[in-house]
Amino acid sequence: MRFKFLHLLMLTCTFAAALASANENYSSELDNDPQVSDAKFKVSKDAEFVEMVPEIVQEKVKSTKKPTIAPTTKTTTTTTKPTTHKLSPALAIAPRVNNGITMRNQTKLFLERAGAIKVSEDFYLGELGYDISDDGYDWSNLNNPVAPPNVASHTAGGYVITAQRLQEIRSNLMYWYFDRDTNGGRGDYQYDIHASMTQLHKNLNFRLPFFGFIYNYTRLSLNGYLEFSDPPEYLTYPLVFPIKDYPKRRDPSFIGIWFSKCRVGRIYPTDIDQRVPGVYFRLERDLLTRTDRFGVEVRERTMWDIREGVVGAETFIPKHVIIATWKNVSFAGGIDNSLFTTNTFQMVIATDEVYTYAIFNYDLLKWSSNTEAGGDTTTGEGGVPAYVGFNAGNGTRSYEYTPYSQQMVIRDLTGRGWGNGFPGRHLFRIDEQILIGSCNKDIDASHLPLSFAPEAGNMLGGTVVNITGPCFDPKKRVTCHFDTEDVLGTFVNKNRVICVQPFLKAEGWVRFEISVGNQRFKWRGRYFVETPALATEKIFFETEDVHKKAPEQIQINWDPYNLTSNGNANIMISLWGYREVTIYPQLEYIDTIEAGLTNTGSYVIYPNNYINRNNYNNDLQFGFLQINLTNPEQYSGLKISPTLWSRPIPLGWYFNKQWERKHGLRWPEALCENWIRNDRYLRTFTGDLPLCPCTLEQAVYDKGRYRPDKECDKDSNPTCLRHKNAIHCVVSGNPVAEGAEQQCCYDRYGVLMLTQDQVWGSRPRRNHNLGKMPWNEAGKVPTLSNWFHDMRPWYSCCHWQREQSVNCETFRFERRPSQDCVGYQAPGVAGVFGDPHFITFDGTPYTFNGLGEFVLSRSVSADRRFEVQGRFEQVPKNQYGAVMATQLTALAMRGNTTTTIEVRLRPKFARWRYALDVLADGRRIYFDRESMRFQHFDGVTVYTPTYLLNQSQVVVMFDGGVGVEVVENEGYMTGRVYLPWDFINKTAGLFGNWSFNALDDLVLPDGTVANVNMNDFRQIYYNFGLKWMLADRNIPNVGTALFSRDNGRTASYYSNASFVPNFLKEPQDFLPSNRSYDVERAEELCGESYQCRYDYGMTLNADMAHFTKNYYDSLVNIRNLNSKRTVSCGVLETPRFGRKLSFDFMPGAKIAFECDEGFVLMGDQRRECLANGLWNVPEYGYTYCLREVFYTRRIAFIAIAIIVLVICPLMICIVCGIYRFRQKQLKEDPAWQMTIPRSRASSRSNLRQLSGPDDDSDTDATGTLKKSRSYDKVYRTNEPLPGKPRIDFPAKKWDLDDEDVTSSEGSENKDTKVASDIEYVNKTGDKPRQMGRRSLRNNSGTDHDLPEADEEGTAVDDEPAHEHQQGQLNDTTDASNPAAYRNQPPSPETDEEPQHNATLHQQYSPTFSAADSRNSSMNYQPNAAIQNRFGGVPVLPNNTQFFTRPPSNIPAGATSVPLRQAPNVAPLTQDNGLPSPPYAASPTPSQQRSTEV
Repeated sequence: MRFKFLHLLMLTCTFAAALASANENYSSELDNDPQVSDAKFKVSKDAEFVEMVPEIVQEKVKSTKKPTIAPTTKTTTTTTKPTTHKLSPALAIAPRVNNGITMRNQTKLFLERAGAIKVSEDFYLGELGYDISDDGYDWSNLNNPVAPPNVASHTAGGYVITAQRLQEIRSNLMYWYFDRDTNGGRGDYQYDIHASMTQLHKNLNFRLPFFGFIYNYTRLSLNGYLEFSDPPEYLTYPLVFPIKDYPKRRDPSFIGIWFSKCRVGRIYPTDIDQRVPGVYFRLERDLLTRTDRFGVEVRERTMWDIREGVVGAETFIPKHVIIATWKNVSFAGGIDNSLFTTNTFQMVIATDEVYTYAIFNYDLLKWSSNTEAGGDTTTGEGGVPAYVGFNAGNGTRSYEYTPYSQQMVIRDLTGRGWGNGFPGRHLFRIDEQILIGSCNKDIDASHLPLSFAPEAGNMLGGTVVNITGPCFDPKKRVTCHFDTEDVLGTFVNKNRVICVQPFLKAEGWVRFEISVGNQRFKWRGRYFVETPALATEKIFFETEDVHKKAPEQIQINWDPYNLTSNGNANIMISLWGYREVTIYPQLEYIDTIEAGLTNTGSYVIYPNNYINRNNYNNDLQFGFLQINLTNPEQYSGLKISPTLWSRPIPLGWYFNKQWERKHGLRWPEALCENWIRNDRYLRTFTGDLPLCPCTLEQAVYDKGRYRPDKECDKDSNPTCLRHKNAIHCVVSGNPVAEGAEQQCCYDRYGVLMLTQDQVWGSRPRRNHNLGKMPWNEAGKVPTLSNWFHDMRPWYSCCHWQREQSVNCETFRFERRPSQDCVGYQAPGVAGVFGDPHFITFDGTPYTFNGLGEFVLSRSVSADRRFEVQGRFEQVPKNQYGAVMATQLTALAMRGNTTTTIEVRLRPKFARWRYALDVLADGRRIYFDRESMRFQHFDGVTVYTPTYLLNQSQVVVMFDGGVGVEVVENEGYMTGRVYLPWDFINKTAGLFGNWSFNALDDLVLPDGTVANVNMNDFRQIYYNFGLKWMLADRNIPNVGTALFSRDNGRTASYYSNASFVPNFLKEPQDFLPSNRSYDVERAEELCGESYQCRYDYGMTLNADMAHFTKNYYDSLVNIRNLNSKRTVSCGVLETPRFGRKLSFDFMPGAKIAFECDEGFVLMGDQRRECLANGLWNVPEYGYTYCLREVFYTRRIAFIAIAIIVLVICPLMICIVCGIYRFRQKQLKEDPAWQMTIPRSRASSRSNLRQLSGPDDDSDTDATGTLKKSRSYDKVYRTNEPLPGKPRIDFPAKKWDLDDEDVTSSEGSENKDTKVASDIEYVNKTGDKPRQMGRRSLRNNSGTDHDLPEADEEGTAVDDEPAHEHQQGQLNDTTDASNPAAYRNQPPSPETDEEPQHNATLHQQYSPTFSAADSRNSSMNYQPNAAIQNRFGGVPVLPNNTQFFTRPPSNIPAGATSVPLRQAPNVAPLTQDNGLPSPPYAASPTPSQQRSTEV
């Protein structure tokens, strides 16, 4: 190694001596020799020595394929940047061999040819600091004037750039530019650009977005700009863009790094950089797939310069790069010596065909003004300095880089900017708007523009906001002010400060301001706060397990690059919850899920790991997952960490075991009941909500009141997690006065879904997702209050319980019931389209070609005001010249005190990305980010449909229910206004008065109705339309224009009352006769639409005619839909603890009901929706489900009620009647006594108690008949027998002593007593029948009715059998004697019947005893002569044949069978034993009682 160094030192000394001795001759030879190049010296700005670099001379290869000499020089860099840079993946490619001649051989040949001693074969030039490839190109010289020899390559494998190499190429301010190439060409030098030809056209062959427009070409100008359209014929200083006289004067579109008239200057021979003065241009395309070394280095250098230099460009990868350099250019008009007064600057344009960034590098500035602008001819000073900025062209907008442009401080551009740490570098984003990426310290004002990114963040906080504006000092404090919250900034570099967004209780656009040091907040911007429910989703749940009550696991994913690009960084996952127990919202930390996890982008949560936790705040029922860095310094080396938040989630998976320990196994019921109890104390909110439309079509076209619900959107989110079976939901666009929100969901048939029918139905919400001012109070916080009061209880009441549970039905039917569509009123619609044609609210069509700004519709009501204005500009020329017609180009609208919204049609070449411009109070807003699709301002919500990305449809919703829809297609615009019925007879303007009367549509500003012919366009134009033209001043009853004024263009710029349009209606009337083809073409395209025919005839534009017809048909269809009366029967209540078998509520629908198990359906089982919009009247009462136990009680109560309400009053009436009758009789006859029915079965004790032992009378002392009479008296009956003549029987007294056993009660000695003077004589010839009122237990008369005896002859009681037999007896009655009593003693003849238990003839006995041997102490003895088997005295016919055979229950052939013995009694006659009547022996018929015998 020492030997090598010695050889190298000798070589260097020898070569330096030879070069010093023959410098001049050697240089002249090299000028004429293409194989060698000049030896150059370059002095480093930071060094005190001159570095001399040897030439590397390549020897010609004789014969074939000889390599050429690639002369290079090596110079030191001028500026360094010590910071490290992040690298993107790159490809590798093997070194190429140039015809077998390697770099080692070239170096060896050079050394040998220079006369040096030979070196060894393993000589390595890299030890000298050179980076020379195999093709001989010196990559180490960043200012190499020779272009790389290699061409663009896209092959597999490729060059891999190292961190050291990337830092090396980024350490230079200027990008590459070459004045030569290896083939002897001029490199990047544009020799065709000179004083007589100042610009050169360049085809880009890719899309270059710039200032809203898109271009595929550019023009490189000597005058310090890239232009995309022709400049004006002459310039007026100071320059003002855009040109106000456009289109009379050309308004160029350009990127001006130094817009001033220039000429090519000169350099001194002693200048270090001897590259040719002039303009350089280099274009590198398709860098995304480039694998060659130069392509990779250009891509990586540009990418990291922009990513680190411009906030918000962290993911940018350039696809194409343009490098334009103006080297040593002087000012125009100067003397010859002024050619050495030059400026050097460079413009780098990088784009991915969506975003475009510009880098301005100012290396040298010696002059500021040309002579035409007033500068002197020697130094270029004293006049108006050059213009620095951007102009969109076409009379649209511009951006001037203040305070430098056209100001004396323009020379400070070389020392300002500090892009990537370089003084003199300024960065911009220029695709849609101009956003500065460099600091500015030379400007001071009360309201300075602030550049920051991202411009939106989650309301919960944690978004890292990169800020550029003032030049920052690490010693000065930076304070960031988000709405009402202040945070301190973190210094990154002189050009950037980072602030972490705090938890903001707000939504939409809020103020964002910063202050530096002790200065006031003068750097300002607008920051968009995303509600947590609509924020950009950064933590994803693979499944819906997180919504379950007790899932086994939860899989989450996130993009690790949202935290840091460091793959080894550690992160922490934590859980947070929210509650409202005081007036202040509370977002609280709950637990750490994982503390030290590698940032891999996925994690599985196992809820069982947290079952033993016992959190003090376990009353939190919903919350969020949070992910942040454990060591924040791994992110940009700062002590702050970005934060990722999930969407709101229920916390049942975490707290379920704690809730179970606290509330028991039925903890969902406890949580739900607590919420129900608290919710009942809150105000009722549904009264202010708008009614839901009946059908999905109506909901889609109610633009003023409803917008799509992002939780269930048919276009963007059809999952509908909390509304299964729904295909689309809409919600009210703005909160009502109390902050509530209406929700309407529709099934696959487009029918409104109701909570009364199913748990997935529409649910009104107490709190709107947008919240309500002031947002910092409980119940008004965006999203959080909505979840706390409306989403949270759905989980505990329904999702975690059965749908038919009491709590869920309480939630659905009582606390959050759907509102039906009965009474819904579709809005009125009016519109404008074409060039232009109008349809009023009452449906009147007409055409008015006004030029200027006009009132389309405005409210004349003082309490509810709105105004919609339209701007109409002349239609572009056709092939025949000017078109005397206009078209709609802009709409402006405002509510009572709302933000003013303006929607403009963008120019033709600016519609590549956005078709419409939307301005809120003059500030452009965009909807391309998912979280910014819906934007809420003061009193107004603006959104674009989720299925559109080009902003071609915009819907504006005011809080009064007014909606405005703007649609664009191919540059043709239509506007539609939707009004609720509150504005009937309260509108005026070109859309007329909405009164359902077409005769008063054309109302003038003074309130009178214009008398015009609707087919006469001239009358409409002069007598009505022009009356509603707006001016720069306020016109009574017309108002002031709401349009924002760009570039000083007022209403008079657009208005022209002297414009005379075409007033003829049909093309054949206004087209020349030689253009019959156009007339036929109009008929072919348009058919019956005169609006379409008119537009085609005027413009000859088939697209315009097509969209005119399309807009007309759409507007007519919307009007027909909204005017069609929708008949609905409304909500048919689902019975609690039951269900409906279908959910339709339109006419013809038949709904059947059924109840849950354990319930009984009451009322009608089916209801029908009638054609008149009413449910049929229930026949059996309204349907409901009743528990079975309650149903049984109800039946019992009904029975009792019938008894109480029917029988008792009836008895009272009877008693009252009897009493009245008795009083009447007593009044007529004071001695009258009421007859009481005689009882033959009264007990003897009762008889004795009534009459006494010695009283023989039948009446008491007052002469009233006793209730019971003694049986020792005479009883007389006078009733005739059935079918027999009347017989009077003489009275006869009973001959019974006091111990007579024939009474109903018997006596103690009844076993030894017999009746006397009793004889039964059957005088009728019929079968004997038993007489008496008491019944026996059996009608068989056999012994099997008696209790069975055991072996010892003891009777055994068999009560159940006896009761069963008695029940059978109760059902038998003698058909021949209908008046007979049941259960009478059987006749002996029944033993002769083959069936003993057949129905028998009943017999009567007035003295039969009901005493049974089973109920007395004596046993039945069949052989006893004076006792029958009933234990009493038998009273039977005098016939013994029935008592001489064994009982029927004794088997045949049995021995020692006792026979029945006939009793020895005296005969019983009919005249014996009957009590005498109370009066005469022969009583009157009214006093007789009937006795059947």
